[in-house]
Amino acid sequence: MTSRGPPTTRSRKSTHRNSLPVPDDLAMEIFTRLSAKAIARCRCACKSWSSMLRSQDFTDSFLTKSSTRPQFLFVCQDHYSNHISFSSSSSPHPQKEENSSSSYTVTANHLARFRSSHMLLGCTNGFLCYGFNPVWKGRIDPVIYNPITRQSLTLPRLKLSSKRFLGIVVSYLGYDPVSKEFKVLSMESSRVSANHQVLTLGTNKKLSWRSVHCSTPHSSSGKWISISGVLYYAAGANTSSVTSMVACFDMNVEKFSFVNFGRVMHGSTVLVDYNGKLGLLMSGDAPGDNISRASKSFELWVLRDGAEWCKHLYVLPPLWKDVVTETMGIAGIIVGTNEIVLAPFLQNSLSYVIYFNVEKNTLTKVGIQGMEASRGKRFDIYINYVENLKLL
Repeated sequence: MTSRGPPTTRSRKSTHRNSLPVPDDLAMEIFTRLSAKAIARCRCACKSWSSMLRSQDFTDSFLTKSSTRPQFLFVCQDHYSNHISFSSSSSPHPQKEENSSSSYTVTANHLARFRSSHMLLGCTNGFLCYGFNPVWKGRIDPVIYNPITRQSLTLPRLKLSSKRFLGIVVSYLGYDPVSKEFKVLSMESSRVSANHQVLTLGTNKKLSWRSVHCSTPHSSSGKWISISGVLYYAAGANTSSVTSMVACFDMNVEKFSFVNFGRVMHGSTVLVDYNGKLGLLMSGDAPGDNISRASKSFELWVLRDGAEWCKHLYVLPPLWKDVVTETMGIAGIIVGTNEIVLAPFLQNSLSYVIYFNVEKNTLTKVGIQGMEASRGKRFDIYINYVENLKLL
């Protein structure tokens, strides 16, 4: 009888060779190319994958990849049902056009929906921060939410200076790239912001607020942004509610500093990331909250070396009056391309946005499909949204 030993041995060796694990660095590179939804499934496949896909190295690598392909994030708030829904779409990259005006369409995809009576305060590195809603008095504990992982975290109750405090609490969400930590800065705000507190997310210890000192009395605002480890927000000097300076909170050393703007900021002003520096983008016309067909230019003031403002003036092309048919608001500026994005001021009729390429002096109208079911509800638009797989 002929022995079958050797073939069996060769078969086992062949099977063993074909089942050798893929090197970790190659596996991580493959996983970073998958969608966030696919990664969520892979986390449940086996322990080794779960460990790798939950690691800080993979989370950082995925965030880096996501930062090269920023998206639109549409947040729809329905205060009648207390539901908030999220949709996203790839940020369009307008094609090179010879004409000064062009148009095309992108599709929004539903991400998540959750119930909350809080009010959206802003977005940083893929995480959203919710806080005080004047409709629901007494609900002052900030909430952090990640629409990709669908996780929410209600932060501990703030330590108020007085049990009789009747004002509101303002909160900002920042990210420190040095320690790779998210931090929430909160303060009491009646007319002057006071009792400043900060909380670090993602620590192994019990989450708790700690006091930070600020020697400059000021009023806060809802206009803010986190750039390179510094949290910036428009502020008023002393008791003034008129914003004429910028508060700067260093997330790493947890210290305040202030920069005077020199004049009152327009109502249209938004804080933007301009090549890693703080920018104040506003209408170049008479002070006002909105952009209209009569608008002629935009002003961008960039903060240089932490103290000096440098002005850029962008004149709109003649076709502006033909493209814009309603009142618009500034959504922001695209990181990397420095294109200004405008959205209808009455965002309950959101169906398009307009790109203004300041270098080519061209306009591109981008239609938004997939949002029809949310008409008549309030929208917030984030134009540099990145997917972050970090777990709360």
